Amino acid sequence: MHKNSFQRSLSYSWHQLNAKQIPSNLKGKSKSSQEWLLRQLADPYVEKARMMNYRCRSAFKLLEIDDKYKIISPGNIIIDCGAAPGSWTQVAAERCNANGKIDNKPLGAVFSIDLLHISPVTGATILGGMDFTKTESQLRLKKALDGKRVNCVLSDMAPNATGVKMIDQENIINLCYAVLKFALAMSSTRANLLMKVWDNADVPKLEKDLQRFYANVKRVKPRASRGDSSEHFLLARNYKGIDHAANQYLESSSGKS
Repeated sequence: MHKNSFQRSLSYSWHQLNAKQIPSNLKGKSKSSQEWLLRQLADPYVEKARMMNYRCRSAFKLLEIDDKYKIISPGNIIIDCGAAPGSWTQVAAERCNANGKIDNKPLGAVFSIDLLHISPVTGATILGGMDFTKTESQLRLKKALDGKRVNCVLSDMAPNATGVKMIDQENIINLCYAVLKFALAMSSTRANLLMKVWDNADVPKLEKDLQRFYANVKRVKPRASRGDSSEHFLLARNYKGIDHAANQYLESSSGKS
């Protein structure tokens, strides 16, 4: 969809939502539940997701990032980590042509994994009920890939919140490193990686580690991310390959001796 028409449609959805009657009786619901319901009603991306048949509003985060940075192309092999309920898988299947809807373009494939159940998506291999961080789950994913090298790894994973900020931040960084390790092992050269993080003091180190293996690394926060959220994404493009990164490390180490 053309950018201007998308913006007009989004604006139209916003006016529609404003015209809707806000529920007057939220009795019996907790304060947090009331706030969540009201926020959903006031969110134009929620309505837009329904209109465009995406499973949740997060689809627009990936759409915006891919529109700007072109991280997915027809014929690509994509891994989607933490894929439930499947909105990123839907976008990835469209953009890599795993669903076969782009004529005269190569077919891609999407491999999606999550601890939760994921309903089928055309063109995607679904691995639901599997913890990505477990060795056996990664072995299942490697088996499904059947020797294929990956062009883009996506991760919208986040840990279950404990309510303790320091623990939650550590947990999401650990998830990112698990994804990075798998991406390094399974990606083709010039592949891309996109991971969700929450702002914390460990993110700069993660960025620096990414820069060892990818030519371009930057933080991005799409408009579809809520403004009051600490969420943003680390986008790493053009994977150099393990050998190249190892040579760089050896050269830098020898220079210090």
